[in-house]
Amino acid sequence: MEAMVLTAPNTPLRWQQRATPRPGDGEVLVSVAACGVCRTDLHVVDGELPDIRYPIIPGHEIVGRIAEIGAGVTAHRIGDRVGIPWLGHTCGVCRYCTGGMENLCDAPRFTGYTRDGGFATHAIADANYAFPLGDVGDDVAIAPLLCAGLIGWRSLVIAGPAERLGIYGFGAAGHIVAQVARWQGRQVYAFTRGGDRAAQDFARSLGAVWAGASEEMPPQPLDAAIIYAPVGGLVPAALKAVRKGGRVVCAGIHMSDIPSFPYGLLWEERQLVSVANLTRQDGADFLKVAQQAGIRTETHAFPLRDANAVLTKLRAGELLGAAVLVP
Repeated sequence: MEAMVLTAPNTPLRWQQRATPRPGDGEVLVSVAACGVCRTDLHVVDGELPDIRYPIIPGHEIVGRIAEIGAGVTAHRIGDRVGIPWLGHTCGVCRYCTGGMENLCDAPRFTGYTRDGGFATHAIADANYAFPLGDVGDDVAIAPLLCAGLIGWRSLVIAGPAERLGIYGFGAAGHIVAQVARWQGRQVYAFTRGGDRAAQDFARSLGAVWAGASEEMPPQPLDAAIIYAPVGGLVPAALKAVRKGGRVVCAGIHMSDIPSFPYGLLWEERQLVSVANLTRQDGADFLKVAQQAGIRTETHAFPLRDANAVLTKLRAGELLGAAVLVP
């Protein structure tokens, strides 16, 4: 197999050839057809997440076909197309797993972070965390649904039944969630970097009723806001933009420090919550909704060897929609 490998923090990924791994008990070997590039991959590459063990292959929006099956796997067959998400394994016995909150598992493993991911021609996955995808749809178009879509969906559910929904950071997750929200009949207000007219026009093309800079106030108070950009300074801005009793959801796995702000922004029963990871039920629910809502991802495909250049573009905010690597 071939892979783009992170050998140390804040260093370029290295192209390596390795022996193709064999699946263990309960695992499957997946031949990767496409792997989306997520902002979380940047956090891994930049060493912003704790306890990274090097070397590691990033990538957790994997679409591929099962090439080999380990002992005890009965739910999949060789040749099945599957999706491999961020949450790659849970213990199944902690209070969170047994209480329906496996996204908060005490001993999880994460694809492309604590186990090798999809910036490669092959990847090993826990068979219980491989979502059946069927044969309908393009591999590249589906890839961003495996994280940007799933985390976006979970954040949208946690935002509650907000009629006026603000989205801060209109990238891979934002453009998917905007489509779901519009399908549900909500009004979408898109917030982008100041002066990013392309992203604002993109948001309007997907049905946003308003698009502007993150420091601007929307024309009406929001019922809820979701923050996808990893910028702590957006938290006070979003709290200021929501109505009394409104909710602000921080959807990223990593965010810069939140600056101090007056209590008045939180008062009047405004809520500030975070989203962590996903559950398999999130996957089942969202993939069904994505099909019903006719979600179309804006994707840009790149060869696997271009992973470093793609990460640079993502870091600089030069991508509309989602980037996808193709082996």
